[in-house]
Amino acid sequence: MLNLEIVTPEKKVYDEAVDAVTIPTSNGEIGVLPNHAPLISTLKPGILTITNRGTSEKLAIAGGFVEVALNKVSILADVAERADEVNIEAAKSEREAAEKVLSNWSGTEEAFEIEKERFEKAQARLSLSGGR
Repeated sequence: MLNLEIVTPEKKVYDEAVDAVTIPTSNGEIGVLPNHAPLISTLKPGILTITNRGTSEKLAIAGGFVEVALNKVSILADVAERADEVNIEAAKSEREAAEKVLSNWSGTEEAFEIEKERFEKAQARLSLSGGR
């Protein structure tokens, strides 16, 4: 078993023992099982999947870091939402605004990455909530 803790600036979202967790990181999606090697990585906007006793739960996650050590997974995220917590209209508006900015891009690469992450965060929230 792994002890999974997910914390955002507003609240502790999750703190339970789980069988496995799949996390979107800046280096790609990683699966963490008990006795995983120590790891620290930045998070990429996407869908985090928690597997426990044959069931799975998904959260939209964005911004922050993950640390894996000694069968403990600590996630400090800017956003961690369950499907029923997603404001679909707000996420659609954010995605559309980011798409518009990205389609006519003329700024710096660093600013482009910020807008791209904004788009990916909105897309993850919509995918999780069924808002497409």
